[in-house]
Amino acid sequence: MEKSGVSDDLFVYGCNEFPPESAFDCGLGEAETVISGAVVPSLSAMIVNRYKLREDVLSYSLGGMGCSAGVIAVDLAKWLLQVRHNTYAIVMSLESPTSSYYVGDDRSKLISNCLFRMGGAALLLSNRSSDYQISKYELKHTVCTHHGADDQAYTCALQEVDNEGRLGISISKDLPGVAGKALKANITALGPLVLPISEQLLFLANNMVRKLFKMKGVSPYVPDFKLAFNHFCIHAGGKAVLNEAGRNLNLTKWQMEPSRMTLYRYSNTSSSSIWYELAYAEAKGRIQKGDRIWQIAFGTGFKCGSIVWRALRTIDPARADNPWSDVIDQFPVNINN
Repeated sequence: MEKSGVSDDLFVYGCNEFPPESAFDCGLGEAETVISGAVVPSLSAMIVNRYKLREDVLSYSLGGMGCSAGVIAVDLAKWLLQVRHNTYAIVMSLESPTSSYYVGDDRSKLISNCLFRMGGAALLLSNRSSDYQISKYELKHTVCTHHGADDQAYTCALQEVDNEGRLGISISKDLPGVAGKALKANITALGPLVLPISEQLLFLANNMVRKLFKMKGVSPYVPDFKLAFNHFCIHAGGKAVLNEAGRNLNLTKWQMEPSRMTLYRYSNTSSSSIWYELAYAEAKGRIQKGDRIWQIAFGTGFKCGSIVWRALRTIDPARADNPWSDVIDQFPVNINN
C-alpha cells in the first residue's frame, strides 16, 4: 500500500463478508450506496422512476467506458445542451469495483483489486441564462482522443478470463507509457484552444523543424500549460500514471497535490476521481473567480479526455460541502513519490 501512494485508511464496501458470495449483489449494493449519497437512489432508469421525470427525458448509461467515462459524459451533455435549449443535464460518475472483483491468482489481474475503490459524484449542467449567477463554473472545452487502433494501447488494460476461466482486468506494465503517449496526443488537440499565441508559435516551429525539415536530435516541444491553467485535476489512476503525467506536463508539487491526495485518501474511484480532485481544490480555498481548471482522465481502450472550466466566482471553503470538508485540515500528507 505504501508503494502504491494509497492510504491504508480506506473504506472497502462488503469487507464484513469478504470475499463476497455474489460479486454482482455486492456491486449493486455499492452502486446504491454511492448514488444515494450523491444525488439519487439508483441507476439511470431508476432515477427517472424515483423522480417521476417526464416521458421525453433523455437518459444514457455509459458503462464500460473506463475511467474516462466522466469526461465522455460531460462531452455528450454539452452536445445535447447545444440542441435542447433552456434545459438541464445531470451527469453521474460511479465506480463499483466489487462487480468485477477477481478471485484468481493471475498477478496482472490482482492489481485492480488493490487499486479500485467505491466512489461517485454528480454534477448539474444548465444552458439557462438565468442560472449564470448561481453557477460555479462555465464549461469552455471538451477534447476526447481514442487510441484503440494501437494494439499496445488497446491491451494495456483489458478485461479477460484467466486460464481457469475467471474474469478479471489485466493491467500491464505498459500502462504508464501508454497514458503518457495518449496525454501528448490529447494536448496536441487541446493546445490551440487554450494556449497563448507565444506557446503555439513555439510548438509550431518545433514541429516544422522535426517533421518538415526532418532534423534529427530535436526533441518535441512540450508547451507550458501552466500559462493556460491555474489548476490541474489528473485522474488518480495510480502513482505511476500520476508520475508520468506530472513529468510530461512539468507540474509542481502544489499543482499535483489534488490528484495525489485523492489517490491517497480515496484510491482510484475511476471516472469520479477528477471530481474528488476539484472538490479538494475547493475545500483548500484555491478556486478564485476567473481561474481555469483542466481535468484530465484516462480510460481503457485506450482513451484520454480533457475538460476545461472557468470559475465564475470564488469558492468559499467554509461553504464547500464536499467529501473533504471534515478532513481537509489533515492534508496534504507527505508521501513517497
